[in-house]
Amino acid sequence: MQYISYYRSPGGELLLTGDEIGLDGLWFQGEKYLAKHSQPQIEEKELPSFVQTKQWLDVYFSGREPGYMPPLHLKGTPFQMEVWKILQKIPYGKTVSYGEIAREIAKQRGIARMSAQAVGGAVGRNKVSIIVPCHRVIGADGSLTGYAGGLEKKRWLLDLEGILL
Repeated sequence: MQYISYYRSPGGELLLTGDEIGLDGLWFQGEKYLAKHSQPQIEEKELPSFVQTKQWLDVYFSGREPGYMPPLHLKGTPFQMEVWKILQKIPYGKTVSYGEIAREIAKQRGIARMSAQAVGGAVGRNKVSIIVPCHRVIGADGSLTGYAGGLEKKRWLLDLEGILL
């Protein structure tokens, strides 16, 4: 069974999706890849993971690092999961480039190099925005690059964290 809930953030309404295991989606309304619910059984319900996520978001939007991770149920390919695990390690108030993530994966795999474009594809398929902080990934030259919520939302999130680009 798939469940949904909503959260009013200072940047607009957020849609939360998840199941009994944890949060599997978090999108700004109107976001490019907003959840397309194909499951026939979707119910609006306040799951424990949604309550914890909303508490996390309250702390985050107050301009502080939450210091914990709400229960997640990420679903993706093994490569995407590898990239998303690295995203979760990017510290609050810091950024990394797609190339840095690619080098980290290459190092973990014991290979000479990994494509930054492949990393970009996996980052772009992250369904749990903000909490799995794809907004903290920038171009090699320090520029803002794609964000499903739009570059203005990305800049706003980075500004909230005190990141000046």
